[in-house]
Amino acid sequence: MPPGITLAADAPELSAANTGFMLICSALVMLMTPGLAFFYGGMVRVKSTLNMLMMSFISLGIVTILWVLYGFSLAFGTDSGSLIGWSSDYVGLSGIGITQLWDGYTIPVYVFAVFQLMFAIITPALISGALADRVKFTAWALFITLWATVVYFPVAHWVWGAGGWLFEMGVIDFAGGTAVHINAGAAALGVILVIGKRVGFKKDPMRPHSLPLVMLGAGLLWFGWFGFNAGSWLGNDDGVGAVMFVNTQVATAAAMLAWLAYEKIRHGSFTTLGAASGAVAGLVAITPSGGSCSPLGAIGIGAVAGLLCAMAVGLKYRFGYDDSLDVVGVHLVGGVVGSLLVGFFATGGVQSDAKGLFYGGGFDQLGKQAVGVFAVLAYSLIVSAILAFVLDKTIGMRVSEDDEISGIDQVEHAETAYDFSGAGGGAGSRKTASAPAETVAAAPQNKKVDA
Repeated sequence: MPPGITLAADAPELSAANTGFMLICSALVMLMTPGLAFFYGGMVRVKSTLNMLMMSFISLGIVTILWVLYGFSLAFGTDSGSLIGWSSDYVGLSGIGITQLWDGYTIPVYVFAVFQLMFAIITPALISGALADRVKFTAWALFITLWATVVYFPVAHWVWGAGGWLFEMGVIDFAGGTAVHINAGAAALGVILVIGKRVGFKKDPMRPHSLPLVMLGAGLLWFGWFGFNAGSWLGNDDGVGAVMFVNTQVATAAAMLAWLAYEKIRHGSFTTLGAASGAVAGLVAITPSGGSCSPLGAIGIGAVAGLLCAMAVGLKYRFGYDDSLDVVGVHLVGGVVGSLLVGFFATGGVQSDAKGLFYGGGFDQLGKQAVGVFAVLAYSLIVSAILAFVLDKTIGMRVSEDDEISGIDQVEHAETAYDFSGAGGGAGSRKTASAPAETVAAAPQNKKVDA
């Protein structure tokens, strides 16, 4: 994804095919955020459904504006000290020509900027799953603003920006194992260690209220992820994007099967929640690694990720941190697994000539991958915890215990996901339907449901 160095004689020309391809990929990645909203929304209890949806949707609004104002410049502007970028032409996206090409590629800067915007949007949205049921919406919106500015934009520059220190070191992250998934998973852990557990954690049943919504969300994520991964090569000229497309499908399938096998052996059942979670674990793990491995390697990466993530989701009960929807277990662990396995499965024949341990490359690439993994993990964990601590001590991060018990949807949004008052048929429903408009308007709305 970062720009390359191109001689003037070899300067590329705008490709209508690659430009169209990348715009489609950008739209697919945008769809992943509503898909994530459904995935998370189905996993929470009824009384938190709308809040969970909104925690993803608000990122579409906030991060888009930040990206235009200064985010793109910080992430992909001219390097400063290998830590951050800045280009005045990118501020407000105001100094960019409509046919100006991204350095070394055949797509306009605008196309690259909008593609990367979709990554910036979904990354903080991923964090929200760990915080279900208990965070003030205003505090969450402010957290997204601060986190994107001081964590995501700099880390994106480290990993993908020309001059970024991890990029220059040779860390391979094809589409976001470190910059997106480890970044979000570590942030989630940092925040939940500050704000604490939900009321009733490990005591009350907190089962998903709608598994069909979960499966719908997982399907949309799987679909959108092809744009997320294959599009990250920024073109479709040399077959690398096609390999990544295939590996995305293969690893996701392997991870789903591995998760279900673990579930059957450990708990005696194949669950729909396990199938959806296993698929997401595979998608996460292949994101950094799929451009460097073969399809057989993708099977191995997916299977390892499905197994380890399935095991990891139970750690919250052992260690007592309340990761509501397993963001740490799936995104942090899956991102770490996928990033480190590059050091084993890289063939040296796809996106670069870097080889992993299994292909005669020794430990060199594995060492680079480990530096990238733990640098991003530590930075995001520490800074995210600090941000959460400051917000908690100033405006407060959590709703009150009474509001949490009664339902965060009603408190924060004055709505509920489902209107049970009009459910069913018969005379009662006909009376409701035929009641005068003023009577319906006067009736109490959004009855609180504790489910």
